[in-house]
Amino acid sequence: MNTLNKIDLSKIIDTNDWLGKLVEFLIYAVLAIVITMIVLKIEGKFFAKRLKQKKNIQARFTSNLIRWVIIVIAIIWVLVSSSATADFGKVLFQGTAIMGAVVGLAAQPVISDLFCGLMLTIHRPFEIGDRIELDNGLRGVVLDITARHVVVRTIDTADAIIPNSKVNACVITNMSHNKRIRSVHFRFHVSYGTDAEKAMAVIRQAVMDSEFTVPAWKDTEDYGPVYFIAYADSSLEMATTVYYEPTNATEVVVSDINLRVKKALEEAGIEIPFNYVNVVMK
Repeated sequence: MNTLNKIDLSKIIDTNDWLGKLVEFLIYAVLAIVITMIVLKIEGKFFAKRLKQKKNIQARFTSNLIRWVIIVIAIIWVLVSSSATADFGKVLFQGTAIMGAVVGLAAQPVISDLFCGLMLTIHRPFEIGDRIELDNGLRGVVLDITARHVVVRTIDTADAIIPNSKVNACVITNMSHNKRIRSVHFRFHVSYGTDAEKAMAVIRQAVMDSEFTVPAWKDTEDYGPVYFIAYADSSLEMATTVYYEPTNATEVVVSDINLRVKKALEEAGIEIPFNYVNVVMK
């Protein structure tokens, strides 16, 4: 009986010790979470001002990288400080060389993305908000850059999440690079019986009415002029250049202008010709 009592008492003592370590671990974990949240909030406010003033990929990349570093430091602190995980933490960090080799091999893609992200922020082929096109045909507006990937919103509002290493290896066409505005050229055809000057005025007004178009030159209200440039096979050919902000999708602007011009020409009673064939039967 005395032996059984001793065994039971031993189990109770071990259980209490385990519970104590668990409580200690939870206290450290909660403390780490609270401190991490406070630090992240301070960090967010610090970079928010810079990101608001200028959509800079360096600030965005650095902000995301610091967040990860803060979280990793908090996890390491909990593992090392709590007696429940102290032994595990010591084993983990005493074998630094071995762990470094293992982690290095396993995390090669992550490390590659991290350094490629750093290269992108140094050379800055684009900024947040720029419209870019990669050599694989993907095009859209840059929304974000993290330690691992670049987020590009495509024309159909889908977000493409591309590893930094992939972006760094691509040929990047930046439609917004050092440009205040972008432009796209249009050609419109009207029938031979049309008053050319009237057609030019209708097209110009339709372009000016679009919410996407902007004046051709800074500090002016002058939109691109409309030209009568050619006698086509079955129509008079008008041309104009439309200017718009670089953050707008070209496809959206082209669609809007085409719809507006077509509607304006129809309302003005101006015929839009099309090719047709007369077949004579003998």
